[in-house]
Amino acid sequence: MRVLHAVTLHSPTHAFGGPVRVALNLAKGLRARGHEASLLALGEGFDPWPDAVEGVPARLFPARRLLPLGFSGMTSPALLASAGRLVRGADVVHVHLARDLVTLPVALAALRAGKPLVLQTHGMVDPSGKLLAKVLDAVAVRRLLRGADAVLYLTPHEREGLDAVVGGPLPRSVRLVNGTPAQEERPALAGPPRILYSARLQARKRPVDFVDAAPAVLAAHPDAEFVVAGPDEGELAAVRARITALGLSARFTVPGALSSAEVLTELRRAHVYVLPSVDEPFPMSVLEALSVGVPSVVTHSNGLARDIAAAGAGAAVDPGPAGVAAAVLALLDPSANATASKAARELAASSFSMDAVLDALLDVYAGASR
Repeated sequence: MRVLHAVTLHSPTHAFGGPVRVALNLAKGLRARGHEASLLALGEGFDPWPDAVEGVPARLFPARRLLPLGFSGMTSPALLASAGRLVRGADVVHVHLARDLVTLPVALAALRAGKPLVLQTHGMVDPSGKLLAKVLDAVAVRRLLRGADAVLYLTPHEREGLDAVVGGPLPRSVRLVNGTPAQEERPALAGPPRILYSARLQARKRPVDFVDAAPAVLAAHPDAEFVVAGPDEGELAAVRARITALGLSARFTVPGALSSAEVLTELRRAHVYVLPSVDEPFPMSVLEALSVGVPSVVTHSNGLARDIAAAGAGAAVDPGPAGVAAAVLALLDPSANATASKAARELAASSFSMDAVLDALLDVYAGASR
């Protein structure tokens, strides 16, 4: 089966975050099962320009920023001109849909060509009062959601949002959780406590809350080390300013964007992983932490909060530095950390394995192709 995965942007800094990681994990898993899966996206920041990403054949078109609207204002005339041909060469078109000028045109091209179309929205399409969102919904989004052969959602909350965008229940919606490949367990902990944040530095992710949690942790563990990793999306200056204001420059490392391999290296060194974001649908960074066996701290609005709390794989807390600090301190107890680490790996393997996700996805593809 020839499957084309379309996503907005791929870059060396992984600026677009989780949707690209999901697309690559699915494509690699499909290829391992004998299918011809490939990636279509804008590209930015590469030298030389790749024709494959992590072993997945890729067509990356140079990104052009037409409007000052972040990812939504990016496109490529060459990609738009090639979209019809590229979708016609696929048996299934799987679009990781956002309100942008990449995935919407590709999905519309698949719909026009009569190709089996699967949409996966990753929490990126929800009710919005913004003018651009209203225009795109009227012109394309509602048509695509109604016309797709399947719409994949992560959580009941996301499904409710999609129904609201369409104006009624979606007829062909399927819940598909994110999966994570099995990883080697982290080695035995050594050295001072190391607490990791690895995600985009944007306001919703609350990286400054991570910084503000540090003094309470350091009061009990003066040698603790903190890492704030990820591409900047507006919060890097605030993070650096807060670290300086607290006089904690010696306790923090801010390495910027990391490659996938570098993220795993950091996870294997971490005692605790923290993602203090609010309204996070289903974060791949937390799934990766769980797969390595790193106890994880998230807020209650995180899509993985209930799973983590129920499994004892970390902690779910109220937003803000106080709750984060208390949870980190509890998980730095060696016995508690070991228990949570074991639970984290078991949770990743039992509930979020790539094999289970791929089995479900292939069933969706089969239904879409009938």
